[in-house]
Order: sequence, then C-alpha cells, then structure tokens
Amino acid sequence: MTDMSIYDTLNPMQKEAVLCTEGPLLVLAGAGSGKTRVLTHRVAYLIEEKGIAPWNIMAITFTNKAAGEMRERVDKLVEQGAEAVWVATFHSSCVRILRRHIEYLGYDTNFTIYDTDDQKTLMKKVFKSLEIDPRQYKERAVMGVISSAKDKLISPEEFELNAAGDFRKKKIGEIYKEYQKQLKKNNALDFDDLIVKTVELLEQYEEVRNYYQERFRYIMVDEYQDTNYAQFKLVSLLAGKYKNLCVVGDDDQSIYKFRGADIENILNFEECFPGAKVIKLEQNYRSTGNILNAANEVIRHNRGRKDKTLWTSNGEGSKVRFRQFDQAYEEADAVVKDIRDQGYDYKDCAVLYRTNAQSRLLEEKCLLYNIPYRLVGGVNFYQRKEIKDILAYLKTIANGKDDLAVLRIINVPKRGIGAASVAKAEIFASANGYSMYDAFARVRAIPSMGKAAEKIQGFVDLIEEFRQKLEDDTYSLRALIEDVLESTGYQAELEEEGAVEAETRLENIEELINKAVSYESECENPSLAEFLEEVALVADVDRMDDSEDRVTLMTLHSAKGLEFDHVYLCGMEDGLFPSMMAIASDDKDAVEEERRLCYVGITRAKKDLLLTAARQRMVNGETRYSKISRFLEEIPPELLEQSRLEPRLSSRQVSFDDSSLPWNQNSRPAGVSSFGKPAFGKAFTVEKADSLDYGPGDRVSHIKFGEGTVREIKDGGKDFEVTVEFDRAGVKRMFASFAKLKKL
Repeated sequence: MTDMSIYDTLNPMQKEAVLCTEGPLLVLAGAGSGKTRVLTHRVAYLIEEKGIAPWNIMAITFTNKAAGEMRERVDKLVEQGAEAVWVATFHSSCVRILRRHIEYLGYDTNFTIYDTDDQKTLMKKVFKSLEIDPRQYKERAVMGVISSAKDKLISPEEFELNAAGDFRKKKIGEIYKEYQKQLKKNNALDFDDLIVKTVELLEQYEEVRNYYQERFRYIMVDEYQDTNYAQFKLVSLLAGKYKNLCVVGDDDQSIYKFRGADIENILNFEECFPGAKVIKLEQNYRSTGNILNAANEVIRHNRGRKDKTLWTSNGEGSKVRFRQFDQAYEEADAVVKDIRDQGYDYKDCAVLYRTNAQSRLLEEKCLLYNIPYRLVGGVNFYQRKEIKDILAYLKTIANGKDDLAVLRIINVPKRGIGAASVAKAEIFASANGYSMYDAFARVRAIPSMGKAAEKIQGFVDLIEEFRQKLEDDTYSLRALIEDVLESTGYQAELEEEGAVEAETRLENIEELINKAVSYESECENPSLAEFLEEVALVADVDRMDDSEDRVTLMTLHSAKGLEFDHVYLCGMEDGLFPSMMAIASDDKDAVEEERRLCYVGITRAKKDLLLTAARQRMVNGETRYSKISRFLEEIPPELLEQSRLEPRLSSRQVSFDDSSLPWNQNSRPAGVSSFGKPAFGKAFTVEKADSLDYGPGDRVSHIKFGEGTVREIKDGGKDFEVTVEFDRAGVKRMFASFAKLKKL
C-alpha cells in the first residue's frame, strides 16, 4: 500500500467510511461533520488504492454547486483520471443518460426541458383543450398533484385507476394524461420527467440497464435524506448488480417534504439493502460547543430519527443570544444594526428566516443603514420576462419542436401577428401533426392567412438565418444573443421605453450574456443545446457569488449546506416557526419537519448565533400576536444569554371594548386563543375622530402605502373603517385612527 497520509488526516469514523468500499453503506453524517471530505477521499481511495477505473465511479449530488465543489476536491486529491469520475446532480445525470438513449422511449434526443413557467403555459393549453373550468381546478394545484404522482412513479394510467369513484381525482387523471401527451408532442420533458423517464428506460430495456450497471460499479449519493421515491428507485436500479452503494445523509436535516423528499428512504435503508453497514459521523468541525448543544437539545424532541449527538473539540464559544422585540420592524432594525455595530465582514453574516415575506423589512433596513446585501430566493433570475423571451428565441433556434417557446415569441416584439392568425396555424399544425414552427414554415399553405402570412414568413426566415450562422464555429453564443436582440428589434423596443424598468431589463439581459460567455470559456465544445440545458438546471443558491462582501438574506430552506461565521435567525415565534399550518395539522410529522428546519438553521452558525422574535407582526395586512417559539423554549436557559419582554396581560390597560377580539370570545375555553394568538398586546388607546376630512372617491396618501383612492367608509362604532385602493399596494382596509390618511 502507498503512503496513507491523506487518509490519516481523517478521524476514525471518517476513515472507516472511506475504507468500507464493498456492499451497501449508510453514512449518517451530522451537520458540519465533514461528509464531503469522506466522499472525496472515498473516490480517491477507490482509484488509487483499490485500482478502480475512474469511469466506473458515480457521485450524485443535489445542487450544481455541490457537484462543482466535489469535482474540484476530487481533482486535487487524485493525480490522474479524476475527470472521468461521473460527478453530477440527479437531474444532470438523467439528462446525460436520456440524451443517449431516450429514442427507446420514442422521443428525439434533442428534447427540451420545461421549467415551471413553461409547464404553466402548457397546462393552460391542456385546460383549454379539455374545457376544464379554471375556477374549479387551479392550474398550480393540479401541477402539484401531478408532480407528486411523478415523484412516486405513478403513471397517468395508474393515477386514473387509483381515482376510481373520486370524480375530482379522475378529472386530474385526465388532465395528467393529456399533459403528458402534449409534452411528448412538443418533444419536451419537465423536471420530474427527467428522473421518471430514466427509471422507465432502465426498467424496460435490459441492455441499457446492463450498460449502466457495468459502467457505474461504485455509486455514492450525497444528501440522501432529500431523495424521493423516484430517485430511490433510480439509485436502486443503477446499483442493482454490484450493490456497492454508499449513501451519505442526515435524517435530522430532511427538510424538503414539500418537494416530495421521503425521510423513510434514509430511515429504512438497512431494510431496503440487506446487510448494509451504518457508520455515524458525530464530530462537528464547524460550530462551537454552545451552538451544537443548542441544536442537539432542540432535535432531541423529534421521535422519527436515528439517534446521534454531535460533539466538537472547538471549545464552548459564546452563548447563543436571544432577543425578543415588540414589533417585527424593531426586530429587523436590531438585527441589521447588530451586524453593523459588531464590525463583522458582511460576507460572513447570514440572516435566515422561515418565509420569503420576512425579507422585505430586512431589505429595507439594510438599505437604510447602507449595508450591502444579497437576497437568495427572490425572483429567480431565469423566471424574469425578458430572460424567458430571449431563451425562447434560443430554444426555437435550437429545437423547433418546442411549441411553447415558438408561441411565446411569435409576436414579441410586436410584429402584427394576431391571436386569430396564430389560432389558424394551430389548427393547421394539429390537423397535419406538425409542430407550431413547422406550421409557420409552411404558412403559405394555410388557408385565409392574408397579410399575416408575410409577417410569419419574416419570423421563420429570421430563425433560419440564425441557424445558418450557428453552423459557423466562430459564431459565439454571445454574438447569437446580441444578434437576436438587434435583428428582432427586442433591444430597440426596450430602449424606447427608456424607463428605469427597461434599464433593469437590459441589465438582466447583459447578465444572461455574461452567463453565456462564462459557459463558453469553461466548456470544451460549447453548443447552444448544452447551454440551454445548463440554464434549465441552475438552482437559485448556485448563483451565490462568494467574492462580494455582502450580508446574505435567505430562507432556511435555501441555507441548507451553507455555513457562516455569524448567523441571525429571525421570527422565532409559534405560528411563524413552527408555522401555523404545521401546528394545526393532523400530521404529527409536520412539526417534526419544522424542528429539523430549526436544527438546520442553528447548525449553519460557526461562531455566533442570535435568535430573535417579535411579539407583533403584520401578516397579510393584519397584526398577529405571537408567543415565543416552542423550539426556543427547548433550548436550556444555561446555553442562552437572553432578554425577553414582560408579558402584557392586563386587559385594564386596553381602553376600547375588546370583547370582540378573537382571543376574548366567551365561546372558547379559558386561555385558548383563536389562531394560537396569546392574549396580550401593546397597550393602545383609540381616539375616534368626530368626522373624517375625506370621503369615498377622495384621493389620500398613507405614510407606507403611498397614494390611493378612498372606496368605502364604515362607522364601526369605536372607529371608522376605511377601504382604500392604493396605486401601488392594492386594496387595504384600515382603522382611521391608525391609518392617519392625509387628503390630497
């Protein structure tokens, strides 16, 4: 055996996991316990010590970022051949397999990948063709049902069988069937299909299955607790022959149930793979003792978990801080001020929260104190209109079979091609089995097209011209995008708008060009199809640029897998975290899932952790009163340095008749409040004005919502109730004495 020095740097449990190469292995890796290190050293050990060919090794991750990091670290450890190891996400791996073999399933290998927006557009079309009433069936909800059926590998046929007697389910089954039919017609797959179709391929075609089982003799899966049934099935099929499957994960960090993740995959691993070995990594290298102990104490309350306790030799560190505030805006203010006053490097700080809506106050405070921040999980870059438009052009140039892309841009920018002309082309396409692009290319054969025929022909000529240019190897993607912007008049149309919004749109398009340039510089044989594929597979967190000195604002779900020196965890209130839905749910696992999310939040912190809560918070325009989160109460006081507010329970202080408030209804047992709101609030006095100096139809201004028009005023006895339609903020109902509206 050669010098083992790189393996001697591992702790005993890590080393055991690296050296155990044959048969099924479950590595239970607690937060910050060096799981990527184990995976990368394991790859190195297989190649260098066991003499396994690099192309016989497969490592599957969940995000492109994780795949990139692993690839980099394997390259450093292994002297040669590392580039032949297959390191990719589930979806990328499936795309690669399908690009080679999807013809078995009756698709072309140049299929398009549909994102959520494309799915919505297609679903609208399906609703129309099946004459579904969108008031009875919501597109998003139906898409959710279909997606979770695919996660469980339930086909449209099976779905319809299961729906026997349930009219609503039967209808969704019909929609599912038609949706799949349309996808196939467009030679397109949605994200779920990438995995479903790969499983189908491996199950149905023995020669394909044999090829990949021989190819991937050693398989490793990262973040195994986040896998769903379809992913489990995929991995089982690939590892079916040699059984050398190593999965690494932490059941305590399984937080993606809403995306179909099935924690049972990790909890039942030994049952699914008999003879499996289990190794626990419990030494944490990331956090201080106090932070770890707080995390351990919280997660201990979950029943559905494998027993493990993290420990560290990093020292105790400072206590976990907790601060309670009266109002949510005070909480946001204090958090941002703390970051400024502590003198931390901004890039070492992260503010985490349970819901996206919490980011707004934090963003406003960052702007107020001039603190640069990065918002992760806001409007995804690739979902913005202008980016979708340009990508639709690129998709049409790459693959004319994608009807959605073609229909999106046939009249963008405006070419005077109306809906009626497009409808005629759709009928023609449908009758002859053509794609929309093929129908447009034969526009002269479509009856009664009139003047529109010339305009459609102009569009087709433009696309064909781009295709010809692409045949020249020196014609870059950057040149293509710039050409599309200019030749179509898209850029000119934006520049004419001249508004700030148009400027932002152009900046976004510039960002897309940056993306294309960096893709081409990193890729040996760049192609338009591969670029579109990469864009379709980009996850939001993958866009984080670590070089900038900014505070990171993100939801707890986005934070998984990341770490920061200083973490602020906001909104530690029952009803917000754990969410009201989890508390009220009949599903006992719902609060356990939220607790795992809390555990993930706490274990992101390396040096300092500040937990905060507010007693009052605006939710959907209403003030909600909350008590401190049960998760915080699970942390022993000796680990905390805390300041709480005195509970304000005295109803004598409230000077208006509060018997109508939800927590003072007599029909409820004593002490039980509606919506879990505790019965305390800030002492406030309402001074009802004798009359208001504005009335319905008047224009008024509000300090926060700006200008608007009064729609209705009701005399509610103790105060006037005013309904205002604001120009920017929409319709709001408020009490006059609080609203302080000024007549314009």
